[in-house]
Parts: sequence; structure tokens; C-alpha cells
Amino acid sequence: MRLRIALLIFIGALFIFSACSPKHSEIVVAEYGGEKITMNDFEKAYAKNSGSLEQAEKDSIEAYKNFLDLYVNFRMKLRDADIRKYDEDPELKSELENYKRSVGASYIKEKELIEPALKDLYEKKKWEIRVSHIMLRPDSLGLEPKKELADTLIARLKRGEKFEDLAKKYSDDQFSRDMGGDIYYITAGQIIQPFEEAMYKTKPGEIYPEPVLTRYGYHIIKVTEKQKRRHKLKAAHILIDYVNEKGKPDTAGAKALIEKLQEKVKAGAKFEDLAKEFSEDKGSAPKGGELGFFMRRMMVLPFDEAVFKLKVGEVSDIVKTKYGFHLIKLLDEEEYPSFESEKKTLKQIYEKTAFKDDFDAFIDGLKKEFNFVQNDDNIKKATEVTSKIKLTEIQTNPAIDQVGGLELFKVGKDSYTVDTLVSSFVNENKYKFRMMDEQFYQSAIDEMAGNILLGEKAMVFDKTNDEFAGLMDDYKNGIFIFKLQEDEIWDKIDVDSLQLKKYYDENKADFTWEDRADFSEIFTRNDSLAGLYYQMLLDGADFDSLAQKYTAQVGFRSKKGRYGIKSVSENTLAKAAFELEKPGDFTKPINNSKGGYSIVKLNKKYPAGIKTFDEARAEIASILQELESKRLEKEYINELKTKYEPELYYDELSKAFKN
Repeated sequence: MRLRIALLIFIGALFIFSACSPKHSEIVVAEYGGEKITMNDFEKAYAKNSGSLEQAEKDSIEAYKNFLDLYVNFRMKLRDADIRKYDEDPELKSELENYKRSVGASYIKEKELIEPALKDLYEKKKWEIRVSHIMLRPDSLGLEPKKELADTLIARLKRGEKFEDLAKKYSDDQFSRDMGGDIYYITAGQIIQPFEEAMYKTKPGEIYPEPVLTRYGYHIIKVTEKQKRRHKLKAAHILIDYVNEKGKPDTAGAKALIEKLQEKVKAGAKFEDLAKEFSEDKGSAPKGGELGFFMRRMMVLPFDEAVFKLKVGEVSDIVKTKYGFHLIKLLDEEEYPSFESEKKTLKQIYEKTAFKDDFDAFIDGLKKEFNFVQNDDNIKKATEVTSKIKLTEIQTNPAIDQVGGLELFKVGKDSYTVDTLVSSFVNENKYKFRMMDEQFYQSAIDEMAGNILLGEKAMVFDKTNDEFAGLMDDYKNGIFIFKLQEDEIWDKIDVDSLQLKKYYDENKADFTWEDRADFSEIFTRNDSLAGLYYQMLLDGADFDSLAQKYTAQVGFRSKKGRYGIKSVSENTLAKAAFELEKPGDFTKPINNSKGGYSIVKLNKKYPAGIKTFDEARAEIASILQELESKRLEKEYINELKTKYEPELYYDELSKAFKN
């Protein structure tokens, strides 16, 4: 009984202790002026500062302590900025708003449009689809008859007619028509967008239920196969062409030889050795037939079909192409790359194929969200007046008085006129020389409205996107800290000439020049020319004249090869010049690191010594400003510490990143 009671007391105490212990994220690591800094605050700030969570977890307790000191100072400064009501400062508010609009527009486009599209493209490219089509190009009668024909052909296919037969009879694609419409295996990013979208929505063996319109006409699409894509293969081959040693066609002889080689391979002969000896592909034969890595559709069709069915190490059956008979051995296979490694390529593909349509659709959504209204009547009125006037001429043309105030569109309650549009685009090359016709107005309005709508979205995006909200907070904190530094430190720094001179007199030994030389050079990449120029100098030719005429150093002919004053430790040519005895002396040709030869002339030596006050002045000013900045910073931090009385709980940092 006593044991049971003791056990219950122990469990109860444990429960009370657990209930009273704060969660890891809520552990307080510092306090100041009634504010608390939690472990969650500290870990997030530290991980961001160190570059990654993985790095943060590896760091020492000492590093955590040093960061906590800085972080508490940072937080006290932000508290001070809050008390000073920086968030109500019109200049700072305007800077924040401008930053939010400009950065937000790019951020939204990247995160809401481009990045999801790239990830979708990446996933799609893991698959390849064998697809056929019947293409119906528009003719003099236009698109409508072709649409009717396409609908009729789809109905006939549903009734059981063969796709291949209809393709051979009706398709306007001369490349695939004779193959029953087959355009072989393709993957995302290789074909026009509407076609690709329909292709990926269709199951193998099925026909897309309606005609697909592209800029080429209407397409009836059939998917015959869908499979995991093999990224890149590395193969070798033995090629025997159809022409014999006498230069005459001999298909039978070529077939007999390739069959003989096939038997040798099966019997264990090395494929590489046979390729070197017998292959008639002069490019790959010396390398044992190796062709390197390649992707689908890079080889002729029969070769491609055969090699992509092989496993690594396997040799194909005899393959016939227009080049001759082949035996193919698969040597290696490259796995599908990571998203990050492919991101740049994916972005290039996306921008060429789908971005414009996706962006237009995205902006259409924003038009509805922010009540965009276009005034077509006013666009027509403006066009009637300005259609024969260039944008660059409109501001000085009386026509601007007639149309300048016309409203072209509204976003919410904000109105945008012809004047607004002109001032926005008059200096942009792609618009400024265009006639202000209807096409100009529409394209300029589309671009201007798109930018405005993205800006409007940016102004509210932090309400729904935590990452963007964090980015904006970081920027706000940054400009507040900058303003504090300006008010409390930089604006108070005042270093006069007397202080500069006093510091120089007390520390002049710290301000020295090392050995320097003022020199000129004749440079050439040709050793024989270097020898010729050197002999000309020995014969009495003027160095400056030769340098002006012959030096191959870019931009130095106009300067007669003159470099000016350079330190010997920083410049090997200056060192060579300094070693000369007197001004006017020159070196023999020097084989230099620039892949050529230099002849160097000494203009003047500047031996090591103490700098004059004027020479050291800028350096001293920088030092004193830095010292004064540190003093004022320390003074300001001490004021904050007096005001907020911070307490730092270093012991708690042993728990950091341990949850």
C-alpha cells in the first residue's frame, strides 16, 4: 500500500513538473523591457544567419552566445524604432511600399507561376509518350471547314475505323502521314503547348475526344504508349555500310559481314576490338565504337528504337538504317537528374513554350480580383486621333491635348489615362518609335496593367503567404535599423582636419609606401616580334613611339604603353622595372603570365617610405570615422541597455537545436 502511494506521489510530481515545463520553442533565452525572446525566435534567427539549419545545429555554444548578444541588441534597436514611430514616417513608409510592389511583383511571378510550372514540367519530363496525329491545316476557306472535317474524322474513329488509314488519307503533316500519323516518342517541352496538354491528358490506346487547335491548324491526337523516360544512354556501335571496297553497292556482302561479327560477339569476342577493326563509322571506330551519351530522338529512328530497348551491357540484334547495318551495345545509362540541377534548363524550355499563355491567364485572374475595367470606347477615340503619330512625337503634338485625359482603364478606383501610358513607355525602345494605333494601345495597356495588377497583388500577398511576409519584415527591420544607425551614429560623426593631422603625427609610421615604379610596356604574343622590338630599341628607336605603334596590350597604345605607378608586390612588371638602374632603361623580353612577352621601361622609381599627410589623409579619415562609429555604436547600445535592462539566459542555449 505504501509502495502504491509513493508511486502515485512520484507520478503526480512528474506530471506537475512536465506541465510546468515550457515547450522547447517557448523556452525564454533573453528578456528586455518586458519583452521575451524565445527559443523559437532565437533558432529561426540563428539558422537564417548561418545559412542553413544543418549548419546551425553543428555550431558551438560559444557561437550561440555571441549571436544572442547581437540578437538582443538588434531586438532592442527595433523596440527603439517602434517607440520612435518609424512605421509612421512618410519617407520610410513610401520606401517600404515601393519595395513591396517591385519585389513582390517578381516574387509572386516566380513563386505563384514559374516555380509550380517548372516542377510540373519536371514531373512530366519523367515520362515519354508515343503519339500519333492527324493534322488539318487551314486553307483558303479558313479554319471552320477543317473543324468540321476533324469532328467527322473523330466520329469515324469512334465507329471503329483505323487511325492509321485516316492519317494516311487526310493528314497534312507530310513527315508523319505515311507512318499512319506516328510522330514517335516525345516528352514535355518538345511540342506546342495545346498539343502537349491534350497528349498528357490522354490514356494509352485512346484518342483525345475533340480536335486540338494550334497555330498549325487542328490536330486529332492518339496516344499509343506512355512509359518512364530513360534520360540519357551511352552506347557503342559497329557500322557496316552498303558499299563494298570497290565503291559499289553490296547489301548482301554487308549483311554477311555484320552477321559474322554478330556471331563473334556472341562467342565472346570484345565488342570494342571488333568496332576498332571493322566499323565503318570513322568517327567512333577508333574509340571502340563509342558514341557518348545521347537522348531519345537524337539518333535515326531504327537505331533509336533498338538502343532504348537494351539493358546496360546488352548487344542488339542487327539494326538496319539508311547508313547501313549496325550492332549496338549499351554501355551506360544516366539517371534522371534532380530538379535543382535541371532548373535552369527547365526555365528556358518553359519561357519558350508555355510562359506567355500561363502569364496571360494569371493576369486575367488578377483582373477579376482587382476589378480591372478597360474602356474600349476611349481606346477607339484615341486611336482615331493618334494612329499616324509616333509615341516619341505625341508629347509635342497638339493631338495630346485632345486625347491625353482619356481614361484607358481602371484598376479598382484608380484611373489610367493616355497621358499615364505615354509617360510610362515613351522612353522604352520597343514602344517609342511605334505608331499609336490600336495594336499599340492594346499591347501597352496589357503590359502596364499587368505590372500594376502584380503590384496590387504584392500589397496584400503578405496576408496569405508567410514566406513573403517574412521577407517584408526583414526588409522593414533593415531600413529601420539603417535609419537608427543614421540618426544615432553616422549623422553624429564629425572628424575635422585637426584630428586628422594629430592622428597622422602620432601614427605616421603606420602609413607607408612600399617600393613602387612608374613604367611602360611593349607587349606581344610572338617571341620573334619581341626580339625584333628589343633589337630596334638597342638600335636607338624611341620606346614610347614603338609602344604606341606596336603594343598588343588592349587599350594601351593610346597611352604609349604607360601603366603609371604600381607597387612591386602587386605587379611583376613593376618589380622588373624597379630593378632597372635608372629612368629610361628597359628590360630584355620577359616571358610573362599573360601568355606573351613584355619589354618594360622604367620611367621613375619610388622607393619605400612614409606617406605625406596629404597622401595618407583619406586613409586616416576612414580610420577615424570607423573608430568614432564604433564609439557611438557602443554608446547607443549602452543607452539601450540602461533603458531596457536586458537579461540573457546563456544556460538555456545548451538546448538550442536539440528538439
